[in-house]
Amino acid sequence: MSELTHFNEQGRAKMVDVSDKVETIRTAIATSSIIVNETIHSQITEGTNKKGDVFAVAQVAAIMAAKNTSTIIPMCHPIPLTGVDIRFEWNIDETTAHYEVFIQAEAKTKGVTGVEMEALTAASAAALTIYDMCKAAGKEMIIGPTMLLRKTGGKNGDFDRKA
Repeated sequence: MSELTHFNEQGRAKMVDVSDKVETIRTAIATSSIIVNETIHSQITEGTNKKGDVFAVAQVAAIMAAKNTSTIIPMCHPIPLTGVDIRFEWNIDETTAHYEVFIQAEAKTKGVTGVEMEALTAASAAALTIYDMCKAAGKEMIIGPTMLLRKTGGKNGDFDRKA
């Protein structure tokens, strides 16, 4: 009925069969961001947020999200991750009261399907966790954009947003 890969002959959703794919080392790097106010910036950098160490909790949440991606994204295959790394970097312009956290999530595996969704889920979960931990100090935070920066491995080859 359809040539789309995620539909069966009845036009119903299915998980794609990847059993014939070649196992390769696969990596993906995704990014997200969250703009916060000056009070939230101070709480994070000074460690005074009432819920605890914001970046430490966001990092653990991101790793957990990457590991559980297939439980929340319906057509994702559960995959054995070999590594997940989360980085935070501030972009600050005090003259315009701009306080933004850039989040970078890297996921790795050796397998038959990629880790783009795991990296994207991790970056998203980190941003959402920062929001959750800081919302008492301001709900005007803005999350995003969230995007894939780079991927390696697999049949479709590498992708580099900067290229």
